[in-house]
Amino acid sequence: MTQPETQPVTEPETTDTTRPRIATVGVHILDTLGAPVDHLPSGQNSLRLQEIRVAPAGTAAGVAVDLALLGADVATYGAVGNDEIGAFLLSSLQGHGIDTAGVVHLDGVQTSASILLVRPNGDRPALHVKGANGIATWDDLGPPDLQGFAGVHVGGLDAMSALDRPRSLEVMRAARAAGAVVSLDFQSSAQWLGADLLELLPGADYFMPNLEQAVGLVGDGTPEEVAGRLLEHGPRAVVVTCGEHGAVYRDAERLVHQPAFRVDVVDTTGCGDSFCATFLLSTVRGDSVEDSLRRASGAAALVASGLGSDGLLRDWDQLEAFVRDAAVLTP
Repeated sequence: MTQPETQPVTEPETTDTTRPRIATVGVHILDTLGAPVDHLPSGQNSLRLQEIRVAPAGTAAGVAVDLALLGADVATYGAVGNDEIGAFLLSSLQGHGIDTAGVVHLDGVQTSASILLVRPNGDRPALHVKGANGIATWDDLGPPDLQGFAGVHVGGLDAMSALDRPRSLEVMRAARAAGAVVSLDFQSSAQWLGADLLELLPGADYFMPNLEQAVGLVGDGTPEEVAGRLLEHGPRAVVVTCGEHGAVYRDAERLVHQPAFRVDVVDTTGCGDSFCATFLLSTVRGDSVEDSLRRASGAAALVASGLGSDGLLRDWDQLEAFVRDAAVLTP
């Protein structure tokens, strides 16, 4: 086990805490979602849905959209194919004011895309093409120059399997050395995660898996226990999200519990991405761990209230009003 390391810290160039400059690095996906899907029709029969939506998603693109909605100045880095899906995805990101110059186009492969069939309870079985995310290398991506960012979110290095781990760790450490707060999460469900991914954790200030992923990495246990085991692998802090049971924060000195907010769940797509985006942004703005957790939990609840990776999340003021007035779920 490695112990959390002390990183040299320099002040980022950005001083505007109301609109900090934040980068996302990693997985870019275009989601097509349909709801509600309570069964699959047989043969060539059809099912009439209430809504079909297309939205940017993935642990970099989805996080970038949430950050932009909440007022950050966002740039994103990753890979798409030279196809119509990629063009639409980048156009959608640009429509949110996101700088996509760091997203490279790869020939001979399609842009990563998913079809999600959203059930009435919010579950969403997925049909997925890995596409460009599966073949992009650090030579393709640059690697990105992350100087001048107040925060950097690295999402989905597990799914971007061609990105070699030592260089990934170098990218995160360089961003931290330049003064950025670095958060890390993974894209895949537990069945696709191996213990070798733990070697990436020393590069992060905050590692933010969901409970299923956390258990997949370090074994069974309570959220508090698995957070503690993950902390031994080197991040400054660990936040384990637990769906309707809220979230658990753990660092070397503190254990903090954050309950989930009570909402009518429509679609759980992107809840984790919105949590990561909001926690990072709130932290960069100088908020306490408790306030950052509360806002992140509120953002996840708003996303769960609508269809797609941004759901009903609209802006910072809406989020503030929601966490002030909404009821939390009690154990």
